[in-house]
Amino acid sequence: MGKITGFKEFERKIPKYLAPEERIKNYQEFVVPMTKEEMEQQGARCMDCGVPFCHTGCPLGNIIPDFNDQVYNAKWEAALQTLLSTNNFPEFTGRICPAPCESACVLGINKPPVTIKNIEVSIIDYAYAQGWIQPSPPPIRTGKSVAVVGSGPAGLAAADQLNKAGHSVTVYERADRIGGLLRYGIPDFKLGKDHIQRRVELMENEGVKFITKANVGVNVPVSDLKQKFDAIVLAGGSTIPRDLPITGRDVKGVQFAMTFLTQNNKRVAGDVIPEGEVLMATEKHVVVIGGGDTGSDCVGTSIRHGAASVTQIELLPKPPGARTAETPWPTHPGPRMLSTSSSQAEGCTRDWSVQSKEFVKDDKGNLKGINCVRLDWSSGKPQEVSGSEFFMQADLVLLAMGFLFPDTKNFVDQLGVEKDERGNIKADAKYRTNVEGVYAAGDMRRGQSLVVWAISEGRECARQVDEYLQGHVSMLQSKARSLTEISV
Repeated sequence: MGKITGFKEFERKIPKYLAPEERIKNYQEFVVPMTKEEMEQQGARCMDCGVPFCHTGCPLGNIIPDFNDQVYNAKWEAALQTLLSTNNFPEFTGRICPAPCESACVLGINKPPVTIKNIEVSIIDYAYAQGWIQPSPPPIRTGKSVAVVGSGPAGLAAADQLNKAGHSVTVYERADRIGGLLRYGIPDFKLGKDHIQRRVELMENEGVKFITKANVGVNVPVSDLKQKFDAIVLAGGSTIPRDLPITGRDVKGVQFAMTFLTQNNKRVAGDVIPEGEVLMATEKHVVVIGGGDTGSDCVGTSIRHGAASVTQIELLPKPPGARTAETPWPTHPGPRMLSTSSSQAEGCTRDWSVQSKEFVKDDKGNLKGINCVRLDWSSGKPQEVSGSEFFMQADLVLLAMGFLFPDTKNFVDQLGVEKDERGNIKADAKYRTNVEGVYAAGDMRRGQSLVVWAISEGRECARQVDEYLQGHVSMLQSKARSLTEISV
């Protein structure tokens, strides 16, 4: 806990954002960090709640009251040790996690919860600024080797943990840069790619080997992995998007959200997009179908392109603005409670209970809009409202309706691993597939989920792989990142 009366003395305070008219001029992060003293005061708000329900909200099991108290008492080095003992990449989660821990904060029952997420990112950012984060290679090597397929949050977490346990780890990534979803699925204004690169370089200096443009099952034979490595971890993302197969779907102006976001991230990174493949929202009327985080990212990116207008529509009804009987404390309401993202606040029209019926083309075959209809959800099931049909102008439609399952066609048959009924890699509670020595973690195992869940899966999978290779869980693995591993 922090100060025993801190929650009564201090109000919740979060970092400010640059004004929308300023931040939409570029793709840089726009959060204005709070001072060290301000964060210490926020740490004081962590109350003596008895049972820290914030633990139940965090898939990683972050020891939240401890690092809150350490920040309050200006023990930032100790706070760093506490944070890194459970979370490999707080510089990622502290920026993009929706903070289910805050939804579960006991103080949040009748007051604004502790600003856990901002304390977390402040700890790691301060640690980097102080030079406390330095490479810490394992003191011994086990002689065992592991291939990790996929360099998203699950793959990176598994690789980091296995390397710290002394195993030789090689990460295979089919894209041209490391990071998976972190690199190409999340806009730079939410997660600057310098944070990813810094972490990758740290892991390289600790002994992890990264290979890009390595598509396992295509230009990297599965047989090579079986021969070279003692274990394989499948940690790719859930990359097959949910489509909208209605009339006119083949029109050029309808694109998947991730195609749009990935290309923009490449452009921001300095890549030249081939002529004829350029996908921009500039001066276009953009409609984003899907109300989640990916849709919101499309909104912010389109606004930065200079779109004529941006509208985001959702099939489901507009959620309530506060908790209901269906979202009691300490559950994380997520999309079941209305919230406005920073991108939506930049200038977006939102609409709910809208079903798209047909993509409409103009005389030249270009997209000109969508024929839609209103839905009535009063019975619990969607019913089209008679006479509610309407036309929505659109030059560009971005489909952001989630993801179905991982793209496994190139290596599943070669490996012989089974899939479950949802199309994910089938793995048991110990992350084992039906093939000896082959494990699965993250979205590839559990389906589309949060980055914090991917990191948790990667860590837990690494523990099981370590036990498989060693016959027991190594000291480093059982302690996660122990105090002696962190240079402070």
